[in-house]
Amino acid sequence: MKKMQTFVAATLATVAFGSHSALSQGSPAARGQRVFGACAACHSLQPGQNMTGPSLAAVWGRKAGSLADFGRYSPALQSSNIVWNDETLDQWIADPQRLVPGNQMTFPGIKDPRQRSDLIAFLKQAAQPGAATAQRGGPMGGMGMGGMGGMMGGGQAPDLKQSDPAVRVRAISYCKDTYIVTTADGQTHKFWERNLRLKTDSSGEGPENNAPALIPAGMMGDRADVIFAAPSEISAHIESKC
Repeated sequence: MKKMQTFVAATLATVAFGSHSALSQGSPAARGQRVFGACAACHSLQPGQNMTGPSLAAVWGRKAGSLADFGRYSPALQSSNIVWNDETLDQWIADPQRLVPGNQMTFPGIKDPRQRSDLIAFLKQAAQPGAATAQRGGPMGGMGMGGMGGMMGGGQAPDLKQSDPAVRVRAISYCKDTYIVTTADGQTHKFWERNLRLKTDSSGEGPENNAPALIPAGMMGDRADVIFAAPSEISAHIESKC
């Protein structure tokens, strides 16, 4: 048993050392492609392909919040007057909320300066018009997503019979690839169509008839759930309107 433990420990040490060596090798752009694996869940590099966040194609020299075919920018970002370049992207990637307080990007930032530099080197190549690149970044693809699309909510289901105005849905409209959910407190919430999950709950803790509820999501990649009392309510509540 002792020999087996020694063998396992040695094997794990070799794997860890090998992984570290592999990630430290290559050009900055090659390393940055691996870091981009944490961004690919929300951002495309293809022109016109918006996801949770806007496409990053041709982002250099673009004014923040100005991509015409993306409709979910926060007012804070739209009024920031930032133009994306090496410096502003480095500040944004380090801490989005510090650069633009009140923006809606949930990513907490990358604190390692080298990782930011490598990511910017990759994006500077991959975001160029006509550039062909893989969306997912090698060994680190899908790792480190943190606040970008991790698990939200979960645990015991809330009693939706008692939903307050911030939870109770008053209206849902659909425009292009975006759901706009208005709650009874007058707030509007915009979701990319793949980030909003429509569910039903006919139990005693489900919502009242024709009073759907908006709650934080419990699935990877989702941002929120709208829960209805019955399937027949779903299409009746969603209006196609831009």
